[in-house]
Amino acid sequence: MKHCISIADMTRDEVELVLERAASFQGISDREIKKVPALRGRTILTLFYEASTRTRSSFELAATRLSADTVSFAASGSSVEKGESLKDTVLTLAAHSPDAIVVRAPWAGTPDLITQWTDAAIVNAGDGKREHPTQALLDLFTMRQQLGADLEGRSVWIVGDVAHSRVARSLIRILVLTGVHVTVCGPPTLIPHDIGALGCDVTFDMSGIADADVVYTLRLQHERMTAAGLLPSLGEYAARYQINHARLSPNQVVMHPGPVNRGVEMSGEVVDDPQAVITMQVKAGVVVRMAVLYELLAGARAGSPSTPIEMAA
Repeated sequence: MKHCISIADMTRDEVELVLERAASFQGISDREIKKVPALRGRTILTLFYEASTRTRSSFELAATRLSADTVSFAASGSSVEKGESLKDTVLTLAAHSPDAIVVRAPWAGTPDLITQWTDAAIVNAGDGKREHPTQALLDLFTMRQQLGADLEGRSVWIVGDVAHSRVARSLIRILVLTGVHVTVCGPPTLIPHDIGALGCDVTFDMSGIADADVVYTLRLQHERMTAAGLLPSLGEYAARYQINHARLSPNQVVMHPGPVNRGVEMSGEVVDDPQAVITMQVKAGVVVRMAVLYELLAGARAGSPSTPIEMAA
């Protein structure tokens, strides 16, 4: 792996390697000293033009646990507010010779552009409505923890605001790549007309959701809704598409990328129910992002994921 920009760029073997590496990192969190020297002397820069809690904190924690030096940059309070362009910002930061740049931006294609201005490995932490590959990797990792390593033939329903969701696009791609049957569901105004080209089924009706192995709920992304009339009201949306106990089967796994709008896309009772593995997704985010950073910066000289990481580094 040279960059991690899109699931579309990854082979199934590369996905498997990242997930196996992530599994090898799980024991680090249980140690008294939660660090390994795998990326000592490397510099990882986080460049965030949008707000983030889970993604940013987990990338920074992942880098720290690998003993990398980290530099955090947020557009707010920087020269971006004075009119500095993306290119000039990247060139300025690239002058510090980072080994990897983790970028989140509201503009689709930003990570691809940045590869033209620096030799650093680029990790896409979300670009507009396009992709969020590490979220898809951690979600697949979590599903395997719950359902077993072989997900071939399993059923996942993705429900909600698919039109504005970069998470949905990456998740559909990685699930289809690994043999999972994917159905997307939501109001017709929030389902892109061409989403089926990614290999998923499309429905506007919730009647079949009880048969899914995993129900993956998406937040209504009001900040990206530029068109009027996409929803009649939050109340009507909740009445038709909210994930609540009345719609779920007892053994289904319920997931959400966060943050959750309680009482809208999910009932508060479901959020707090053991069926919901949202906290497990957050925990998976650290080890999966450790694995991504490690494969980008040390993978070529590493041993297999079963090799103790102190020896592989």
